[in-house]
Amino acid sequence: MLYGGEMPSLGAWMASFALPSLLSIAVTFLMLRWVERERLTDRCETVVETGTLSRGGKIALGGIIVTAVLLIAASAQGYQLGLPTCLAGIATMAAICIGERKSPLTTLGSVSWAVLPLVAGLFVLVEALASTGVITMLARWLAAGAAQSPSTTAGVAGTILAFGSNLMNNLPAGLIASTTLQQAHVPQIVTDGLLIGVDLGPNLSITGSLATILWLTAIRREGEDVGFWRFLKVGAVVMPPALFAALGARMLIG
Repeated sequence: MLYGGEMPSLGAWMASFALPSLLSIAVTFLMLRWVERERLTDRCETVVETGTLSRGGKIALGGIIVTAVLLIAASAQGYQLGLPTCLAGIATMAAICIGERKSPLTTLGSVSWAVLPLVAGLFVLVEALASTGVITMLARWLAAGAAQSPSTTAGVAGTILAFGSNLMNNLPAGLIASTTLQQAHVPQIVTDGLLIGVDLGPNLSITGSLATILWLTAIRREGEDVGFWRFLKVGAVVMPPALFAALGARMLIG
């Protein structure tokens, strides 16, 4: 989402982004392993009942695979991903309903419709910032910082975006960063720093990403709940080390 211009070559991507990504995954795993060390010492169930995948489940799996291929192809061609995602989701739902001979009303009734106004409001927020000149001002600041010290700017901007994503959600934060990058025309290291920030920052709190909000809604339906402070306690230990490790690695690569 943050790549506004020409995509980097595979070799450049491997050198500049794959290593920080792998490092962030490793640090996240180790920190989670340490935080949850007491719970992991408990005995786990060794006999778990497994069920067979229903026809609807198989169709859903096929729809996910087709959607992934479709989105990769659309992204490679430079198309916007919103419409292909929507059409693929509708087609998958229709195929499941036909395959299982069920009414689509049941599926529609389980959709978290309350999230839609939230997403719409987030996009309105981005447009408001763009129309008031805030994004233009951010682009000037980013370009000026990158001209003086690209590595430092990448680290600072990535850190600000990571924590800022928890204040406004990483969806509008990513859109703001993407629009800012299109206007600023900064070196690749700054773009990568922002990518790292918008990807890892939401691990701090529930409000960080739309995916976390949807996940929380899903587990509440199953009778489970994870409160804001409980999530934050873990996120405050896990996210910063992974963020700074990834940003540090990217800055060292140059």
